[in-house]
Amino acid sequence: MKTTNIRRNAGLAASAIALSVTLAACGDDATSTESSDTASESPSEAETPAEEETPSEEPAESEAAAGAGADTFGDACSAIPTSGPGSFDGMVQDPVGTAASTNPLLGTLVEAATAADLVGTLNDAEALTVFAPTDDAFAAIPPKTLKSVLADKQLLTQILTHHVIGEQLGPDEIAGTQDTLNQDTLDITGNADEGVTVANGDSGDATVLCGNIPTANATVYVIDQVLMPAA
Repeated sequence: MKTTNIRRNAGLAASAIALSVTLAACGDDATSTESSDTASESPSEAETPAEEETPSEEPAESEAAAGAGADTFGDACSAIPTSGPGSFDGMVQDPVGTAASTNPLLGTLVEAATAADLVGTLNDAEALTVFAPTDDAFAAIPPKTLKSVLADKQLLTQILTHHVIGEQLGPDEIAGTQDTLNQDTLDITGNADEGVTVANGDSGDATVLCGNIPTANATVYVIDQVLMPAA
């Protein structure tokens, strides 16, 4: 009886061991298969982080880019330096007599204003509008006549002050009959869109080549003729 029980228990034990090994083997296969399947799967599109879109920003125009010359007009404005003392941004820092001395178009005008002792007067004024003849405009005067005018301080002062209005006028205000510092008048027509001209007696109309140039105390209109006061 005891021998029979021992054999039966031994058989059961052997069966249990065999079953345990089989289950363990099956478990390892399942784990291996699951790991293989998991490794072969690529991440889903939902799990892939979306690429962030950077909003495009248009650079805002800076004040420096616009500058003091933003409202000037006329073909000759392109002859003004883009930087430095003679540029629009440079001229706006100085009173008109000093500003004109840095402008490459106005060398003879500055020479004439210096000869007439007007530079300080122009610089000290509170507000002016100046019609400024170019070097080419002075060169159109016969050299002998120009030399004579530059030597006559009274006549030179009359001519130069005939180019100056005692208030600052923009392109939308300039048209009409304007009083000058020479106690006479200028007849002006046009605007920034159409162009501006100044009546100049028998010489016809002077044309504004570059207008609405700002300085610290004046608005400058560069013109192609020297304006002569009525005799």
